[in-house]
Amino acid sequence: MAPLLAMSLNGIGVAGLVGTSVSFVFLVAFAGTAFIAYGFVRLTRRFNHAGSVYALAGRTIGPRAGFFGGFALLGTYVTFAACTLAACAVFLEAWMTAWNPDAASLPWILASLAAAVLALAANFRESRFTARLLTAIGGFGVLLMLILGGVILVKAATGAAPVETAVDLSLLLPGEVPLSTLLTASVFAFLSWAGFESCASLGEETANPRKAIPLALGGSVVGCGLIYVFMMFSQQVGFGSSEEGAAAFAASSSSLTELAGMYISREYALLLAFAAFMVAFASTLSSTAAASRLVFALARDGFGPRSLSVIHPGSGIPRRAVAAVTATAAVLAVLLWAGGVGAFDAYYWYATIAVLCLLVAYATTTAGVAVHILSGKGSIPRWELVLPVIGIAYLVFVFVVQSVDQPAPYSYFPAVAAAWCLVGAGIVIAAPAMARRIGERLIEEDASHA
Repeated sequence: MAPLLAMSLNGIGVAGLVGTSVSFVFLVAFAGTAFIAYGFVRLTRRFNHAGSVYALAGRTIGPRAGFFGGFALLGTYVTFAACTLAACAVFLEAWMTAWNPDAASLPWILASLAAAVLALAANFRESRFTARLLTAIGGFGVLLMLILGGVILVKAATGAAPVETAVDLSLLLPGEVPLSTLLTASVFAFLSWAGFESCASLGEETANPRKAIPLALGGSVVGCGLIYVFMMFSQQVGFGSSEEGAAAFAASSSSLTELAGMYISREYALLLAFAAFMVAFASTLSSTAAASRLVFALARDGFGPRSLSVIHPGSGIPRRAVAAVTATAAVLAVLLWAGGVGAFDAYYWYATIAVLCLLVAYATTTAGVAVHILSGKGSIPRWELVLPVIGIAYLVFVFVVQSVDQPAPYSYFPAVAAAWCLVGAGIVIAAPAMARRIGERLIEEDASHA
């Protein structure tokens, strides 16, 4: 989840649930993510691995746990690919609206399908130039949104804001929102840190990856957390520090683009919307590529059609697995569009399922940390056991809260995520030898990247 994508969309759903307590919800998610990241930091210091969920779970609990974590993560990747395809449509519409507010809108699925075709072509080639270009655009997008956040706060503090607002630090407090609602909203906030462990790649090529990878993991969570809380606070101030402002925040379709037009200029809004579209496309690329690698690994070792394990001789890429994952994500997007669901809701629906699967995957790794501490095999003192226990408690509590007394269709999503993860657990029980074999291969391959 790239920062610009997260800050453009994830605060909107939170504002709709908790009103003026958006920043506090992101603080809660920041704290919860920090407890989870602790486990990754500790284990990557001990094991020579690139920080993947399934490898760390496999090394601490066993290969079958690695398989289960990888299977849960596959559910995250596929639904996340579908949600980012919808996000591409959201940002393209935001760009078109900023360009011409009176322009006729096209069916959003056209933008999503175009993004899917482009993602398929890019992943077939696996161009380093494309990856670096999209990364650079993502970094530029972060700079653009930080500038916007600064401008909002300066104008609000000097009375030059286009709405009635104030730099009110009480926005960082929970207010009178019930705890259950705050934790429900934290699912959307937690999505902003989804995939934080992928930043371990920044430390893979260094002379001392066991030091560099944990630093990259911890720095990513803390750095993003500070940026996210700052940007959420800025957006709350930008729309207005009152309940009316929170309602305007919740009603927006691309909050940063809208605020850019309000506080800076139409041209700045266009630039930000373009950067957001490219970042959403980059997220589609990365999630489909990651999912295809897992599908390839599963098929190679006996789970799924053997054809999905075929490697293209020229590129070395499992193109059939890439095509299958991309097509699945596109079909998921088409299903919601055909059912009359808008792009923004499609993003949130699939994002929620993705996060719920991710909660299970992260809980598996965090449980591995606890097992490792209790085993006494490492140098981690026993008192630190409280940290992964808190992390697991946060993950379980958020999943349970999301499962109880939620309005439709959000009440269905925990069952969907649970069903997917139970399939993975069923495979572990019904075919333990295959699960072990696949888990061992996943662990070996992750170690080769560290």
